[in-house]
Amino acid sequence: MTLNAILITGRTINQGATIENKTSSDYQEATAYCELNPKDIGILGISPGSRVLVKTDHGDVVVKLKENKGNPDGIAFIPMGPWANAVVDPDTKGCGMPGFKGIPALIEPTDKKVLLMKELIARYK
Repeated sequence: MTLNAILITGRTINQGATIENKTSSDYQEATAYCELNPKDIGILGISPGSRVLVKTDHGDVVVKLKENKGNPDGIAFIPMGPWANAVVDPDTKGCGMPGFKGIPALIEPTDKKVLLMKELIARYK
Protein backbone atom coordinates (compact mmCIF):
# COMPACT_ATOMS: atom_id res chain seq x y z
CA MET A 1 0.00 0.00 0.00
CA THR A 2 2.78 2.41 -0.89
CA LEU A 3 3.54 4.02 -4.20
CA ASN A 4 6.90 5.19 -5.48
CA ALA A 5 6.19 8.22 -7.62
CA ILE A 6 7.77 11.26 -9.17
CA LEU A 7 6.36 14.43 -7.68
CA ILE A 8 5.76 17.55 -9.70
CA THR A 9 4.26 20.82 -8.54
CA GLY A 10 2.75 23.68 -10.48
CA ARG A 11 0.20 26.40 -10.55
CA THR A 12 -3.53 25.80 -10.95
CA ILE A 13 -6.41 28.16 -11.62
CA ASN A 14 -7.89 27.61 -8.15
CA GLN A 15 -4.50 28.08 -6.45
CA GLY A 16 -4.07 31.38 -8.25
CA ALA A 17 -7.62 32.53 -7.55
CA THR A 18 -7.20 32.03 -3.79
CA ILE A 19 -3.55 33.08 -3.38
CA GLU A 20 -4.44 36.47 -1.87
CA ASN A 21 -6.13 34.77 1.10
CA LYS A 22 -3.70 32.06 2.09
CA THR A 23 -5.22 31.41 5.50
CA SER A 24 -8.65 30.65 4.02
CA SER A 25 -10.19 27.22 3.72
CA ASP A 26 -10.59 27.93 -0.01
CA TYR A 27 -6.81 28.25 -0.39
CA GLN A 28 -6.25 25.04 1.57
CA GLU A 29 -8.82 23.26 -0.58
CA ALA A 30 -7.03 24.58 -3.69
CA THR A 31 -3.52 23.54 -2.67
CA ALA A 32 -3.48 20.80 -0.01
CA TYR A 33 -4.02 17.81 -2.24
CA CYS A 34 -2.16 15.28 -4.34
CA GLU A 35 -3.41 14.08 -7.69
CA LEU A 36 -2.79 10.54 -8.93
CA ASN A 37 -4.33 8.61 -11.79
CA PRO A 38 -6.89 5.84 -11.08
CA LYS A 39 -4.31 3.04 -11.55
CA ASP A 40 -1.95 4.54 -8.96
CA ILE A 41 -4.84 5.18 -6.56
CA GLY A 42 -5.74 1.51 -6.96
CA ILE A 43 -2.20 0.52 -5.96
CA LEU A 44 -2.70 2.43 -2.72
CA GLY A 45 -6.01 0.62 -2.10
CA ILE A 46 -7.86 3.80 -1.14
CA SER A 47 -10.36 6.16 -2.73
CA PRO A 48 -10.17 9.81 -3.81
CA GLY A 49 -10.86 12.02 -0.80
CA SER A 50 -8.71 9.84 1.45
CA ARG A 51 -5.60 11.32 3.02
CA VAL A 52 -2.10 10.38 1.91
CA LEU A 53 1.33 10.94 3.41
CA VAL A 54 3.77 12.19 0.79
CA LYS A 55 7.42 11.69 1.77
CA THR A 56 10.51 12.90 -0.06
CA ASP A 57 14.15 13.33 0.93
CA HIS A 58 13.21 16.91 1.82
CA GLY A 59 10.23 16.38 4.12
CA ASP A 60 6.76 14.96 4.43
CA VAL A 61 3.22 16.26 4.30
CA VAL A 62 -0.32 14.93 4.63
CA VAL A 63 -2.73 15.99 1.88
CA LYS A 64 -6.05 14.91 0.45
CA LEU A 65 -6.00 12.51 -2.51
CA LYS A 66 -7.65 13.51 -5.77
CA GLU A 67 -8.03 11.56 -8.99
CA ASN A 68 -6.72 12.95 -12.26
CA LYS A 69 -7.19 10.61 -15.20
CA GLY A 70 -4.65 12.65 -17.19
CA ASN A 71 -1.70 11.95 -14.90
CA PRO A 72 0.78 9.43 -16.33
CA ASP A 73 1.50 6.34 -14.22
CA GLY A 74 3.81 7.13 -11.32
CA ILE A 75 3.39 10.90 -11.53
CA ALA A 76 2.00 12.75 -8.51
CA PHE A 77 0.98 16.41 -8.65
CA ILE A 78 0.62 18.85 -5.74
CA PRO A 79 -0.27 22.48 -6.52
CA MET A 80 2.30 25.08 -5.49
CA GLY A 81 1.74 26.25 -1.95
CA PRO A 82 2.82 25.51 1.61
CA TRP A 83 1.95 21.80 1.40
CA ALA A 84 4.05 21.32 -1.74
CA ASN A 85 6.82 23.43 -0.23
CA ALA A 86 7.06 20.91 2.62
CA VAL A 87 8.37 18.25 0.22
CA VAL A 88 10.18 20.06 -2.62
CA ASP A 89 13.95 20.26 -2.98
CA PRO A 90 15.01 23.50 -1.21
CA ASP A 91 18.32 23.60 -3.09
CA THR A 92 18.04 26.39 -5.64
CA LYS A 93 21.28 25.32 -7.36
CA GLY A 94 22.14 29.01 -7.70
CA CYS A 95 19.08 29.98 -9.75
CA GLY A 96 16.88 31.16 -6.87
CA MET A 97 14.11 28.61 -7.46
CA PRO A 98 13.69 25.40 -5.48
CA GLY A 99 13.32 22.10 -7.30
CA PHE A 100 9.59 21.94 -8.00
CA LYS A 101 9.69 19.05 -10.50
CA GLY A 102 10.96 15.50 -10.70
CA ILE A 103 11.18 14.76 -6.99
CA PRO A 104 11.21 11.07 -6.02
CA ALA A 105 8.39 10.53 -3.51
CA LEU A 106 6.86 7.73 -1.49
CA ILE A 107 3.09 7.98 -1.10
CA GLU A 108 1.05 5.98 1.39
CA PRO A 109 -2.42 6.11 2.95
CA THR A 110 -2.60 7.73 6.38
CA ASP A 111 -5.07 8.50 9.13
CA LYS A 112 -3.15 11.66 10.06
CA LYS A 113 -4.94 14.95 9.50
CA VAL A 114 -4.12 17.55 6.89
CA LEU A 115 -2.50 20.36 8.84
CA LEU A 116 -3.88 23.87 8.58
CA MET A 117 -1.40 26.26 7.01
CA LYS A 118 -0.50 27.83 10.37
CA GLU A 119 0.12 24.36 11.85
CA LEU A 120 2.22 23.39 8.86
CA ILE A 121 4.33 26.56 9.04
CA ALA A 122 4.77 26.11 12.82
CA ARG A 123 6.70 22.88 12.09
CA TYR A 124 9.56 25.04 10.82
CA LYS A 125 10.17 26.92 14.09
